[in-house]
Formats: sequence, C-alpha cells, structure tokens
Amino acid sequence: MTIILVLGDTHIPDRAVKVPEPLVRLVESKPWNYVLFTGDLTTGEVKTWVEKLGEKALIVKGNMDLLPLPAYQKLTLNNYVIGLHHGHGIFPRGDSKKLAKLAETMGADVLVTGHTHVPFVKTDPSGKILLLNPGSATGAWSGELEAGPPSVMIVEVDNGIFKIRLFKLVGSIIREATFSAEKRDKWYVSAGLNY
Repeated sequence: MTIILVLGDTHIPDRAVKVPEPLVRLVESKPWNYVLFTGDLTTGEVKTWVEKLGEKALIVKGNMDLLPLPAYQKLTLNNYVIGLHHGHGIFPRGDSKKLAKLAETMGADVLVTGHTHVPFVKTDPSGKILLLNPGSATGAWSGELEAGPPSVMIVEVDNGIFKIRLFKLVGSIIREATFSAEKRDKWYVSAGLNY
C-alpha cells in the first residue's frame, strides 16, 4: 500500500499566516510515502516544510508562486499515472471537462489539482479521469470563489483501489469524509462517511 498526503494553496504569508495547528498535527503525524502539493505555497519556507513531510515530495507551481517549480509532475503507481497541476488556466475553475483534457495531455488517469480552494473528489463526465482537489490547507481566500474551511487529503492506493480521506477543519474539529475509487472501464467513486 502507498499512502499519499495531498495538500496545497497555503498562500503563506500573503493570504494566511499558517496552517492551523490541528491540520499540522495530522500532516506531521507520520512520514508519508509521497506528498503532493498543488501549488501556491508562496514562500520557500513552506516548500521546505512540505518536503520534510514525506519520503518524496512532488510540488508544482501555482499562479501566485515565484519559486522555480515545474508546471506539472507525474507519479506512476500500480500502473496508474497520477498527474499533478495547480489548475490555473481552467475556466471556470475546477471545470471537470477541461481538467480531463489537461489530464489526457499529461497521460494521467488521475489528476490532482488545486486553485479552487474548495476540495472535491469526482470524475469527469465520461468517467475516464479521477479528479482530486484537497482544497486549501489554510482556508485562504481563492481570489474568486469563497474560502472554504482548511482542508487536506490522504490517499491510500492498494491494488488499484484508491481510498480517499478528506479532512476539513470546522471550527476546532476535524471532520472526515471517505471515498473509494476504482477503475474498470471507467472510474467508480463511492462516498462513505460524510461530514
């Protein structure tokens, strides 16, 4: 089993001071196999912190980042290609069809993005691409959409099954929703406990 921490859109220090302590404790609770960061870190200090969270960190450049980072990254697990991109340049933000086209150009089965600051677990209309967005780890305002509560995601990949755990900080309480995704002829996503 491979365990992946997914987070992004911290916007520190321009829109947020820090990741809230309950989420810091969660993300620092273990060394993850991989850490995927969707961009908009905005400082090198955040990048250094993210790189220490797991055995390997993949970080992409957000539209607000001045750091020299790649526009996209790819990771192959169990014959699935996971693409990582900030998601800027997609209008409207988070559009499933346009994100799927981006994933196809990357050769990805799964696309992890940010930019909306609102988390989601869904497929494109055809069901060919699994779309994941962890939201904003600080709950920062997105510049367009409403700010959501701070959120992060943990993805466990085991024998082609993706178990996705979405954590949102509501007040001082972390609420968790779980999803399971499996690809046959297309992706099938089922939701478990909802917050």
